[in-house]
Amino acid sequence: MTSVALLLVLISVAALVTGELLLKHAMQSTIARGFRQRTFVAFLFGGVVAMGIYFMLTLGLLQRFDLSYVYPFQGLSVIFISAAAAFLLKEKLTLPLVIGSLLITAGVVLVSIS
Repeated sequence: MTSVALLLVLISVAALVTGELLLKHAMQSTIARGFRQRTFVAFLFGGVVAMGIYFMLTLGLLQRFDLSYVYPFQGLSVIFISAAAAFLLKEKLTLPLVIGSLLITAGVVLVSIS
């Protein structure tokens, strides 16, 4: 895999993480104020755009590389989403969540080096 392809994979993972966080924030904002508010629409739109970028980049990567090579990188999103949710959304990181995330990451590393 070239450095450009690796960069595109990392951008794809970043778009997935961004989309998930924006959609979560959009839905959290509806608890107190409902669906008729600008912040909900802005975060929802941003999340959909980020997920669209992720989807299109992933399709382009699948066109050029094997699924068994591209997909393990998506497993890294678990670490990034957990850390970003704790930092940005103030969600709690529990010990089982951290251990599970580390096990997933170890599995991703094992699959990607094979």
